[in-house]
Amino acid sequence: MSTVPEFRVEVYQNEYLPAGAREVNAIVTVTATGGGTEGSASAAPAAAVVIIVDTSGSMHVPPTKLSSAKAATNAAIDTLREGVRFAVVSGTETARLVYPRPGGMVQANARTRAEAKEAVGTLRAHGGTAIGQWLRLADNLLANHPDALRHAILLTDGQNMHETPRQLARVLRDVTGHFVCDCRGVGTDWQVAELRQIADTLLGTVDIIPEPAGLEADFRAMAERAMGKAVADVALRLWTPQGATVKFVKQVEPALADLTHRRTESAPRSGDYPTGSWGAESRDYHVCIEVNPANVGDRMLAGRVSMVVPGAEQVLGKGQILAVWTEDEALSTKINPAVAHYTGQAELASAIQEGLEARKAGDVERATAKLGRAVALATESGHEDTAKLLARVVDIEDPVTGTVRLRRAVDTVDEMTLDTRSTVTKRVGRKAES
Repeated sequence: MSTVPEFRVEVYQNEYLPAGAREVNAIVTVTATGGGTEGSASAAPAAAVVIIVDTSGSMHVPPTKLSSAKAATNAAIDTLREGVRFAVVSGTETARLVYPRPGGMVQANARTRAEAKEAVGTLRAHGGTAIGQWLRLADNLLANHPDALRHAILLTDGQNMHETPRQLARVLRDVTGHFVCDCRGVGTDWQVAELRQIADTLLGTVDIIPEPAGLEADFRAMAERAMGKAVADVALRLWTPQGATVKFVKQVEPALADLTHRRTESAPRSGDYPTGSWGAESRDYHVCIEVNPANVGDRMLAGRVSMVVPGAEQVLGKGQILAVWTEDEALSTKINPAVAHYTGQAELASAIQEGLEARKAGDVERATAKLGRAVALATESGHEDTAKLLARVVDIEDPVTGTVRLRRAVDTVDEMTLDTRSTVTKRVGRKAES
């Protein structure tokens, strides 16, 4: 049988607050180890995967785009382990089940993989784009496998032209919590905000594939990560004391994701925040709680964090967030390095996105200020990858102070890559990467 990973919950904070202070901040590191297949495919957790391929008319320009998408889909199919349920969906202004026919999903084996790849080979580019319809069909397929780790891989090359933002939002509301969806945009004619909305809502990832040739490796990697998941629908459960208010709960590593408004009440003074599926991995969360101040010298349990599987009420790991009031300024004014680091990472992402928006709007002064601040923050935090992406959009005169000049001509690929990866964070140096 499959085994659930072991979860370790560690809390990093400065628990000392000055007299009268109310705000408690903590970085919660959750590390899952072990679990999974115990060395055999038959022992692996049940999984179901839908691969969604954009086959709208624009996928024919250039022709290598569709041929690369087919090769990438085949690579993902080959990566699925034996017995995993899967299906392939073709997306235009409607959604069509390419394999299997008729509806449903089939288990991966030598025969079904070969049949699926043959069906993928028949795909042709035509029609428009209605991503909500694609997600709706994926949801219908995956709904038949409620006990499986449910995952979708979505590729598009264009904007969602054949349905309104409201229609897409309605579909996202309907399918939220049903499956995880990783999104990829190929080329530069799609909208970053659109795919980010889908990925954030469905607890997946989003990235740009500038050239069709990069699709195959990326699809294979996404499928491998999906196969590495061992437990679905894990939630971060936060208990707070009477009178306390949760200001926010955010994932801050490996990528920024605000979970605050995704809370569902689980018990008095307790709420669950969805974190999706887990394999052997580590993630960081920033929790901010406002409490009623106590007397100097008092110690309070400001919050209790548990990683749980809500349906089974299975507790996987626990940690405590504390508050101690003191008159010692040396204690109360010290900012925890992890909290400071991720606060800066959130500001970095915001500065990049606001700077790029200002640049598009022709507001040179604001764009320069925001992107300059982003350069300074990336330099300060050692986020070298982001610094390199910023250097393709601005000319950097002084990276420490963030003195920059906007480039007159910027490649659309560079601009979209910076925007797409602005929410990817760098783990604070307190511990090695997992």
